[in-house]
Amino acid sequence: MKCNLCPRKCNIDRSINKGFCSCTEDVYIAKYMLHPWEEPLICNSTQKSGAIFFSGCNLKCIYCQNYEISNSLVGKQYSIQDLVNLFKTLEDMNALNINLVTPTHYQNQIIDALKIYKPKIPVIWNSSGYESAEEIKKLKDYIDIYLVDLKYMDNNLALQLSNAKDYPEKATKTILQMKENQPVDKIENGIMKKGVIIRHLVLPNQIENTFNCLDWIKQNLGEKQYISLMSQYTPCYKALDIPALNRKLHPIEYKRVLNYANKLNFKNGFYQELDSASTSYIPDFKN
Repeated sequence: MKCNLCPRKCNIDRSINKGFCSCTEDVYIAKYMLHPWEEPLICNSTQKSGAIFFSGCNLKCIYCQNYEISNSLVGKQYSIQDLVNLFKTLEDMNALNINLVTPTHYQNQIIDALKIYKPKIPVIWNSSGYESAEEIKKLKDYIDIYLVDLKYMDNNLALQLSNAKDYPEKATKTILQMKENQPVDKIENGIMKKGVIIRHLVLPNQIENTFNCLDWIKQNLGEKQYISLMSQYTPCYKALDIPALNRKLHPIEYKRVLNYANKLNFKNGFYQELDSASTSYIPDFKN
């Protein structure tokens, strides 16, 4: 079957070739772990998120912090049954949830695994947002929480940084479909069981893009939408050679973002401290 899962629409047979995502139809996982650094609704001081980091990516941002795994098939190959067993392993490790990180290009295989075994803890779809709304609709019966990026509302910036000029159009449609899949946020004892959280990574020199992303969220989803504004940007990968991206955020940039979010009166926001901008928070994919 030719793959057109994501907006790239490579239309190639991944049983014999690799798509833009760098992947065949074989599932590769770079790392699984109990992850302590997700949003407060996803993990807490006593329990962590059961993160599964899939290899490859259909976006490949030039500043990607996980570039070691997003651009190649690293890690171990997993069958569908292996993936099922991994869900059970993370449950046995007392994970709060099953956190599928960069899962877009393996959607079919993940659905097959969830048909065999649906974990007793919430399943999180942790994605870039560059997806097909029609494909996301198929996840309705399998995914409990969508932890999704809204990176850009500027087509030219999306083209420059992620080679995806249509990102704003595709991501906004995707997020609206995710909200249709999970229209009600369900929180128990401070932990999300169902719902949608929209993440946005603030980039240096691109504060207007952030304002536009926040405007879209407020206008389309309202002030009660759960958002996560991230100040963790650290120059990595190709960004090291680009003057506009080769630095962390200035405090005044992030202060302007926080002030703008407050002006929009978001009720459910998570805001990182600037000291989160450190490579120490990037998982070690070599171990």
